[in-house]
Amino acid sequence: MSTLNEEDRREYYRIEDLIALEITPLSDTDAASGEVLQDASPLFNLLSELHLSEFESQHLLRQISERDRTLSSYLKTLNKRVDLLSQIVAQTVLGKIGELQPVKLSEGGIEFFHKQPLPVDAPLSLKLVLMPQALGLLLRARVVRCHAEDEGYVIDTEFVALNDTQRQLLARYILQKQAQARRLAREQHESAAE
Repeated sequence: MSTLNEEDRREYYRIEDLIALEITPLSDTDAASGEVLQDASPLFNLLSELHLSEFESQHLLRQISERDRTLSSYLKTLNKRVDLLSQIVAQTVLGKIGELQPVKLSEGGIEFFHKQPLPVDAPLSLKLVLMPQALGLLLRARVVRCHAEDEGYVIDTEFVALNDTQRQLLARYILQKQAQARRLAREQHESAAE
């Protein structure tokens, strides 16, 4: 069960983004089991594992870089090749998950638009593909708020049972998006000043 209260949820920086998102309601039994979620799609699982292994091996590559620059360069080249392959896998996965949609994302949860209402406290399985890296994450969440808007509902959720790696991947992604937005704003400001 989540321990985030309203103040804790606001501590996380939220970004607006476009991601591929698949929402699956969980039964109370599945939600209570606490088991690691598994996706039926081998390609999604492969995409997720590629990113997790890349994240977990970064510190090793930094250590190798300090000792052997040639080996480090070779491993970076191999890493680029794996990244290219993961982009191909991502395009296939995106075709199965659906179109990119606007969301508000933080380390604590995600807000998205949905055609049907979802009850507060409903447990969910969320399959996210974060772009452009095509980072695939399968996360548990629970509905915090649901309110009607336009021809659907805005659903606000909080993540539950995130492991450290998932939280770090989300944090890194959000920081990269923040930096990208600041860079873009600075470039627009500079071009407007000219």
